[in-house]
Amino acid sequence: MSRQTIIAGNWKMNTRCDSAVALAKGVVAAVGETPSVQVVLCPPSVYLSSVADAVAGTPVQLGAQNLYAAEDGAYTGEVNASMLTDVGCGFVILGHSERRALMGETDADVSKKLHAALAGNLVPIVCVGETLEEREAGKMEEVIETQVRGSLEGLDEVRAAGIVVAYEPVWAIGTGKTASPEQAEEVHALIRKLLGEMFTTDVAAQIRIQYGGSVKPGNAKELLGQPNIDGALVGGASLKAEDFAGIIAAG
Repeated sequence: MSRQTIIAGNWKMNTRCDSAVALAKGVVAAVGETPSVQVVLCPPSVYLSSVADAVAGTPVQLGAQNLYAAEDGAYTGEVNASMLTDVGCGFVILGHSERRALMGETDADVSKKLHAALAGNLVPIVCVGETLEEREAGKMEEVIETQVRGSLEGLDEVRAAGIVVAYEPVWAIGTGKTASPEQAEEVHALIRKLLGEMFTTDVAAQIRIQYGGSVKPGNAKELLGQPNIDGALVGGASLKAEDFAGIIAAG
């Protein structure tokens, strides 16, 4: 089954308003009017509206880096799915390793956010991945299975087909280290096998699985050429339009 490649830029807590808009416009210019891949930009939440304006009327789509599962209420500092769609978001990153590690998010938390995102007509990009310690201890498969099953708990087959899963080996995020194409493909194949067990093989064949972990123009083509790697969730390299464009071109 043919799956459209999806390249998403996670800007994390970087840029200011002017530089965010300039970066978005630079990506738009590089992408052109008919890109072969789906391109998503995920700026800090305070700049979502500004970036939405910068990409309006172009193929480049907007995503958020997180959401809160509740719908309105006394949740100081949080934003929900309705707020994100209101400013033009079509995607949202959930369960990024930094939020799991620094903010203590659990698989159960990610599952709640997943269902809130889907109810709000957002496409969730659900992140899973093992640490270096877990990989070296031979626990990679166990960790991935626990995170995939827990984060997607309660998801039905119909909605499952439209989600995106991002495999991000924690040891390769922002470190300059990258999983080899063979290492990445091994885990992507494992994830697709798990998805087939949770849903059906047909549904699993429709779900796009991104790789995230020090993706650069120089390694993107080989990574994206693997059978089960359907895109990239890009961190540092997404902060330079030229580098991000190079990764998009590799797709």
